[in-house]
Amino acid sequence: MPALIKLQDVHFSYRIPDTDPVAALAGIDLEIREGEFVALIGANGSGKSTLAKIFNALLVPGSGYALVDGLDTREKSSRPRIRAAIGMVFQRPQDQIVATTVGEDVAFGPGNMKQPPEQICALVNSALKETGLFSYRDRASYLLSAGETQRLALAGVLAMRPSCLIFDETTAMLDPAGRKMVMEQARRLHSSGHTIIFITHLMEEAVQAERIIALH
Repeated sequence: MPALIKLQDVHFSYRIPDTDPVAALAGIDLEIREGEFVALIGANGSGKSTLAKIFNALLVPGSGYALVDGLDTREKSSRPRIRAAIGMVFQRPQDQIVATTVGEDVAFGPGNMKQPPEQICALVNSALKETGLFSYRDRASYLLSAGETQRLALAGVLAMRPSCLIFDETTAMLDPAGRKMVMEQARRLHSSGHTIIFITHLMEEAVQAERIIALH
């Protein structure tokens, strides 16, 4: 399989006013191939979430380069295509919820991508069915449980039809049943052809991946 994501000698530091830069990544070289299921592990502060944001161009390397499907994340014109290809589900799903009802929230992404109304409707219905939320379409998003909110965040990403999904410690705030549900969805998406990058601090989750990348 060809490389979907390729990083070469990537460094990144956070710039904080009136203090020295704080290094988060130093000398990262890696490739993630299309269709892989990769677990990304490491202690708190090792740079896992920073690396995930490098993958989908929310952050740009301070030096070195990151390519996504051959597109350089440093090129502003490439970033919309990169972010459409690399979807992220964050640890706090409520940070991704932007609308008052479940259906409206899932429609937000395809709407921003200027999809026609009939296509948005089809994408929303498909994403809600994939995540088991179809019957919740008209429910207020703030009334959902933690597990349901996590599924809504995933549905919002799926509606944009990314080829790769990054789960950024998505299970950290869930109970065992919720964690099992997320892992089952990740495996199901992988079996359907998606590239999966699963960031976790739980080894029982990491060992379900095909490959583990550890950050120190």
